[in-house]
Amino acid sequence: MSRPLSYIGVLTFLSILLLGCKEKNVLNKGIYEIIESDSGKIQTQRMHPVAKRLKELDVPGVSVAVIDDYRIHDLITFGNRDSLNFVNSNTIFQAASVSKYVTAIIVHQFISQGLLDLDTDVNQYLKSWKVPKNDFTQDTPVTLRLLLSHQSGLPSTNFDFDKNQGVPTLVQILNADSPAINEPAIPNAIPGSRWSYSNIGYALIQQILEDITDKSFQQIAKETLFIPLQLNSSTFQYPLPPNFENNEAKPHDKFGKEQPSQLELPAKAQGGLMTTPADLAKLTTEIMKGYENNSKTFSKKTVQRLLQNELELPFRFYNQKAFMGLGVLLIGENENLAFIHSGYNSPGSVCIVMGFPSIGKGAVISANSANGEKLYLEILATLANKFDWPNGQFFKH
Repeated sequence: MSRPLSYIGVLTFLSILLLGCKEKNVLNKGIYEIIESDSGKIQTQRMHPVAKRLKELDVPGVSVAVIDDYRIHDLITFGNRDSLNFVNSNTIFQAASVSKYVTAIIVHQFISQGLLDLDTDVNQYLKSWKVPKNDFTQDTPVTLRLLLSHQSGLPSTNFDFDKNQGVPTLVQILNADSPAINEPAIPNAIPGSRWSYSNIGYALIQQILEDITDKSFQQIAKETLFIPLQLNSSTFQYPLPPNFENNEAKPHDKFGKEQPSQLELPAKAQGGLMTTPADLAKLTTEIMKGYENNSKTFSKKTVQRLLQNELELPFRFYNQKAFMGLGVLLIGENENLAFIHSGYNSPGSVCIVMGFPSIGKGAVISANSANGEKLYLEILATLANKFDWPNGQFFKH
């Protein structure tokens, strides 16, 4: 039985120090601190040991996969996955909304195989459920292009359910029928008229994939990506299979307290992936190779479609002008192009993927904390400086 964190604070900090110093890595000299100022976030030139920042930010653990020259350059871990155990390179984290990046890649593979089309009314693929017709969809249907780029007109809703009534099915979630607690997958704007981040839009993509294959989303992901790329620590199953459950990084709230995972719902495509940064880095490396027409898994056309610029976003992403691709956010262009997807799952798990396809550089970072975003921004800033990324030091003045 795990002891309360309050009883092991000193032990946890000591374990972080020991693990952080275990071997030399690209973060061994510390990471740049980012502070809040009246003008927003500012990257300082002060560097602190990762273990120190973990303690200051109440982040139990972090795992980092560094990509350089189209290969995994380093796997780095600090801290604890739960109250008793260290994070290691096999520790499985919630990918949160980075799941959408993986879902999008599956869709693009299906498109390349001629099984799906970007601009077909999705009701032509759906069997278990249909997007209801209303005034917004009278002339413009919902399509995969619009779903992948968050322009479908579907609501931006999170998911919950009545615990006393059992777990809802995916169709009940799409309908917003009890015991599901969310907005239904009914357009509340003309598809294509605006950008609006939508979790339920990706749940709808999951239903499309399941309907055209008659397979579970886990089986689809396994056959399309996990087996071909040997992503052996990745799954959309939860609770985790027996061979994974002893490596799970437990979520922690903003106070550093361990909390139970909240992944019971069958809607997985928007945020249900459990994986390691190493697996996500392996996938990302292969995507970048595909961009250079050097992948055995992804064609150049498939990757170009994923990274296709659909529209400029109505906000700046970490001080950058940002664009929406068909499954990822884009900053920069040409040789400076970067694709990014980040995610946060309540009660406390974060993840970010960043890749520069023209130069084969990037990183994947996961942390089991509601406070993990600040930590991963500091790690990205440090890696950007260390590996001469054209972007990533978002707050440097």
